[in-house]
Amino acid sequence: MIVANVRVLGSRPTGTQRYTSELLRLLSRRVEKLSPKRKLDGAKGHLWEQLVLPARAGRRLLWSPSNTGPVFLARQVVTIHDVAALDHPEWFSRRFAAWYRWLIPKLARRAQRIIAVSRFTKERIIEVTGVKPEKVAVVPNGVDSRFNPRSEGEIRQARQAIGIPSDRYVLSLGTLEPRKNLRTLLLAWEKLQKTLSENLWLVVAGMKGKTRIFEEASLGDISPRVLLTGHVEDEHLPALYSGAIAFVYPSLYEGFGLPPLEAMACGVPVVAANQTALPEVVGRAGIMVDPYDPDAIADGVRQIVAKEGLREDLIRCGQQRARQFTWARTAEMTWRVLREADQDS
Repeated sequence: MIVANVRVLGSRPTGTQRYTSELLRLLSRRVEKLSPKRKLDGAKGHLWEQLVLPARAGRRLLWSPSNTGPVFLARQVVTIHDVAALDHPEWFSRRFAAWYRWLIPKLARRAQRIIAVSRFTKERIIEVTGVKPEKVAVVPNGVDSRFNPRSEGEIRQARQAIGIPSDRYVLSLGTLEPRKNLRTLLLAWEKLQKTLSENLWLVVAGMKGKTRIFEEASLGDISPRVLLTGHVEDEHLPALYSGAIAFVYPSLYEGFGLPPLEAMACGVPVVAANQTALPEVVGRAGIMVDPYDPDAIADGVRQIVAKEGLREDLIRCGQQRARQFTWARTAEMTWRVLREADQDS
């Protein structure tokens, strides 16, 4: 029996939690879940993972799906979603960055196999830890089938629940942390909103990052027609995506980047940063822009709003692209890596 480290599932859903819950749902008959008896955050959670979890795993192969795991356990497969804390420690609190600078290289070198969620992440793991390329398997994320174009009624209900004041909006999604680059997006919107109709809003959905993890993301003055929604419940996300004229994601660093994929699956044209793993996800199905250039971001959104033919082409290509990424495919590829590791040890 293979066992899975699911401590992360006690936290509020983000990309890592979604990955873990989706794959555990599909692999539930093949792996046994191991977690603390109660929710453990911060240092207590890490202590459980380093000291208690190895004993509970015993001689069984452990899969740690969320960037962390016991560093002294070799009979382990670890999924590494990104190495942002090593590449850009300035974006995180000192304590968080220091912990992951210590943990990830040791974990990567000790673990039997590593799963990376993109080719970009694989390259960065090899660069910062020195592990051999053949130790790292690339297994892309998927998009859930519930992300599909929704009806006008569902869209209207989501808008009302969230408090969006207009039926015409450009959407961005992500925690309010430095690497999501929302300050530059707001600068782009300040340039853009003066040239667009007065009923078009920018909606930024997502909770604020925990201050003990992320350094504060100073957003400066907020331009007119901008709504910061805070956390949006999962039940509203497909309709929230579906109602948007465009989805813009100028993130400076992504190990994969689920939100653009979810937006494309919902039939929304995407403007995304041409950095890190995002070109792998979006491909030619979206407009790729320099995330450091507010004018480039503004121009990408302006093209979608102004050119109906381009918008229709991007919607069609985006939906075709999104269909290539499924959690079922991710689960089968992951199981193949786990089975091979189990048989080799």
